Amino acid sequence: MAKLNIAPTKSNLLMVKEQLAVSEDGYDLLEQKREILVMELMRMVEKVKLLERDIDKTIQSAYPALKNMLMAVGGDRVERISHAVKYDFTITEKPVTIAGMGFSSINVELPSRELFYSFLGSFADLDKVMVDFFELLRLLTEMASIRTIVWRLATEVRKTQRRVNALDKMVIPQTRETKTYIEGVLEERERENVFVLKALKARQAQQ
Repeated sequence: MAKLNIAPTKSNLLMVKEQLAVSEDGYDLLEQKREILVMELMRMVEKVKLLERDIDKTIQSAYPALKNMLMAVGGDRVERISHAVKYDFTITEKPVTIAGMGFSSINVELPSRELFYSFLGSFADLDKVMVDFFELLRLLTEMASIRTIVWRLATEVRKTQRRVNALDKMVIPQTRETKTYIEGVLEERERENVFVLKALKARQAQQ
């Protein structure tokens, strides 16, 4: 590792020592940040896996129920019923803080189920379809938020890892080598000065 191109002076030695201390502190802090980010990322990835399982389970229930309903009463009647069903869904955005980072999360507020058709014109499959697709909407909204957070966390982990590597592989070794070089030069100069002083004193004693 090539040392920094600076003059070997005492002032530069103090500057290099301070820079080394700052770099080492920065490395420790970034390494701690990286570990926290990785832990949070793994936690969120596990949450994604659980959500995927719940979504698959809900889909396996919702679409067969929809198919059964269509087969039981026909597409025309289902379409007529669907025109009578009117629901408003409220989607809100809320801030979330994870590992010291701010994220935006969305949340869907599911409306209360209402009866838009008569009891005589309803059947069990219709109610099941409504329940399953309400749940599917909630799960998909949550998945969208979590996947966005996972992507940003992964990006931040990569950025932090690059900074850690730069400090560990380049900045700190280069600064240490520069510090060692300047200390060696200054010590050599000190020895030369001591030798010259001793020589001068010896010459003066002979006179």
